[in-house]
Amino acid sequence: MLGRALDTWWEELGRPDPYVVVDAGTGPGTLARQLAAVEGPSAAARTVVGYDHADEPPELSGAVVLANELLDNLPFRVVERTEWGWVEWWVDTGPAGPERRLVRPPSGGEDAAAEPAGSVAAALDALDPPLPVGATAPVLERAADWVADVVARGAARVLVFDYGAATTAELARRGGWLRTYRSHERGEDPFREPGRWDITTDIAVDQLPPPAVVTTQAAFLREHGIDELVEEGRRAWAAAAARPDLRAMRMRSRVNEAEALLDHDGLGGWLCLRWG
Repeated sequence: MLGRALDTWWEELGRPDPYVVVDAGTGPGTLARQLAAVEGPSAAARTVVGYDHADEPPELSGAVVLANELLDNLPFRVVERTEWGWVEWWVDTGPAGPERRLVRPPSGGEDAAAEPAGSVAAALDALDPPLPVGATAPVLERAADWVADVVARGAARVLVFDYGAATTAELARRGGWLRTYRSHERGEDPFREPGRWDITTDIAVDQLPPPAVVTTQAAFLREHGIDELVEEGRRAWAAAAARPDLRAMRMRSRVNEAEALLDHDGLGGWLCLRWG
């Protein structure tokens, strides 16, 4: 599906050659390798680059940048509403182990690092009805900076898939946005065995530079023809079901894969954000 999208954008961008596609936060490089190999009209011009978000990014002018589950992994801050206003979570490591410490933002703005957290808190304070004491919200400075930097470097398209919501207020009201994972299992307490769990956050779109397009993963996949490919898979399986070969089994798997990718209560409901 991403290959089809890349072909569409290649046409829209005037068929550049080379056509640079960047997989940001690439991990082991699986997606980058697959995108380099996928066939299509843009394949001959396509150059796929994978890089870890902590490294210096490659030249991005005119490039298409893809980021799948990257923004939720970038460091974030946490604010909590208390009886005396919004405060920030910090972490103390004492004899009893890591524990949360609440820190009031400084008055007068003497600490520049506290200002972004303060601006998010001010927006949350303006909600009517107000959020209750104990409500928490993420502050996504690093995620916002990453998007702004990639756009400023001249990327022609930036496509992000991640879990989240349209607004910080929505995350604060529903809770559950602070996530811990290990070996594909969900954890509960971010202070339990620190350093041995991934700690991630749901993304709030209103804290990022405004995207040109905000949709869902399901809508993106349907825009680029996933239903057509699933129907092709059904026909191929029906024709070969009596004596299925490996290709027939792969075509059959499209049906189950698509159901998972399009599920609005799961992956299908994920955010799909595009800049450019």
